Amino acid sequence: MTGFLENISSHIWGNGLIFLLLATGIVYTLKLKFIQFGTIPFLIKNIRSKPTGNNGISQWKTVCMSLGTAMGTGNITGVAAALALGGPGAVFWMWISALLGMALVYAENTLSVIYSTKECRGPMAYLSRGLGVPALAVCFAVMCLAASIGMGGMIQVSSLMDCIDSDPGRSSIPAALIIFLLIFLVTSGGAKRIGSAAQALLPAASILYGIMCIIVLVRFRQELPGALRSIFTQAFGFEQAASGGAGYAVSVGIRRGIFSNEAGLGSSPILHSAAESDSPHLQGMWSMFEVFFDTIICCTMTALVVICAPGDDSPVGAFTAVIGDISGILLPAAMAVFAFCTIIGWYYCGETAWKFLSGKTSSGKIFSLVFSAAASLGAVASLNTVWIISDIFNGLMAFPNLLGLILLIKRVKKE
Repeated sequence: MTGFLENISSHIWGNGLIFLLLATGIVYTLKLKFIQFGTIPFLIKNIRSKPTGNNGISQWKTVCMSLGTAMGTGNITGVAAALALGGPGAVFWMWISALLGMALVYAENTLSVIYSTKECRGPMAYLSRGLGVPALAVCFAVMCLAASIGMGGMIQVSSLMDCIDSDPGRSSIPAALIIFLLIFLVTSGGAKRIGSAAQALLPAASILYGIMCIIVLVRFRQELPGALRSIFTQAFGFEQAASGGAGYAVSVGIRRGIFSNEAGLGSSPILHSAAESDSPHLQGMWSMFEVFFDTIICCTMTALVVICAPGDDSPVGAFTAVIGDISGILLPAAMAVFAFCTIIGWYYCGETAWKFLSGKTSSGKIFSLVFSAAASLGAVASLNTVWIISDIFNGLMAFPNLLGLILLIKRVKKE
């Protein structure tokens, strides 16, 4: 059964989906005249602008919520795995996937603001109200709900346990109960409490991790020019061609970038629909910043740490060699926060999908209770099959979402 599911997952996440994501990103990049390169100047200019429109949560809280779903433990362990498989050249293709992904999330969030209502948000809104195909919206909502409980809940709790518990023989039941209570306490308060928690936790963890990376890079600063050179010289696999590995850096880097920032999958516009601003352009620009920060900044820092520091080619080994044993506390703490922010962010995606499917404007605390209970099972259960099934649903989210983006490109261009 597991082999069958793995085969399905490999086909869903195969070259067809990767090509569709990249091609849509290229089309939007050209149609929007490389709007990605104006992200930082625009946000600096409008950082103090007052929001208008919705009675939602602050823009910064929304950004933290959205970043939280993307900045999981994969930004650390996943990048190291990508380097092991594709070499330093994989980083270059992570940048390319992020650049194209920025155009995708701009389009997603622009359409979400245009078509979202209190009852219908995110891709469900522009698929049903913009495209006029409610069946596609239902398909997306079902996939999103399943992915939120599996990939966003159970899998992330399992990652959280890996961060905080190094003794596999210890009973995980007490930890599962504590995690259940923490998730329920945050998610039962709705978008405002989720945003407040993400605002408090994510910047602190990001700063901590950034400082750790900077310390290592300063220590091995003489290796930085060579590391950057290897990223470009190995991007097309020229050095690997002799051993038959040409092109693998391309595949690994692009896939790692997509998994990291989730551009085109449809989670970002759901989270941004909670913002107090109803400006399509502003939401689009902030969402592009998130992809930039997640992949271009955080993933690149991890990659440079691994490339520059001698040792076992892992962030853990690099931090331990420079910072010492205290890194064994700081790094798991940062990773645990990233995992928790991913959990509560994905909860909001799942809740939004559930409201759309059930036709209710409020889910009360029932969905929060169910989600928290299901997610906490990740601390005590074997999740091999759950991981594969969740990966399938996560990938399936992209197909109706990308179809909507392609067919509504003129509406985005108009904005």
